[in-house]
Formats: sequence, C-alpha cells, structure tokens
Amino acid sequence: MKVIVDEDLCISCGLCMSLCPEVFDWNADDKSQVIVDTVPKEEEDCTREAIDSCPTEAIIEK
Repeated sequence: MKVIVDEDLCISCGLCMSLCPEVFDWNADDKSQVIVDTVPKEEEDCTREAIDSCPTEAIIEK
C-alpha cells in the first residue's frame, strides 16, 4: 500500500499522526507527510483509518 498527502488540502489537524505515527509526521511547512515509501502491513489498518478520518480527504491511496 502506498499513500500520499495532498499538502494543498492538509489543514495540519494532526489526526493522521495521532492515528498512525509510524506512517505520518510533520514536514517543514507544518503539514502532514508520509514518512515511509510503502506502508508496512502491520500499519495498513491505521493508515486506512487515517484516510477515512481525514477531514479534508488529503490522504490519497496510490
């Protein structure tokens, strides 16, 4: 599974990071970013939860 964060849509709420800190972190512009090339199998459930929970739908599965 691969995901990206659309920085233009991200409102820096931090929800994805609180749900899945092994996959998401802040970037230099205080927006969410994906910190792994491929989401590890054990992190897929929390990543899907982050996708579903993102208030601006900024997290996109590729």
